Amino acid sequence: MNLDQPSTENMKYILDTLAEELQIVNRSIMEVEDYNLDKYEDLKMMYEMVKTKGQLSALEKQAFIQELSSIRK
Repeated sequence: MNLDQPSTENMKYILDTLAEELQIVNRSIMEVEDYNLDKYEDLKMMYEMVKTKGQLSALEKQAFIQELSSIRK
């Protein structure tokens, strides 16, 4: 999948992947409708960081979740 182009489909893929990687139980905070496409690059950067890092500590997961909360609509 080419994530270079901002789109709702790509953003949904990123959010779904982040939800899996961060082991988010309450998936309602990861609904694509709650994120502005203007924040796509921020989400993509987070996605790339999580994928590169691989295993995340509980503290790192919490930090990513807080960041996601801050960029929601």
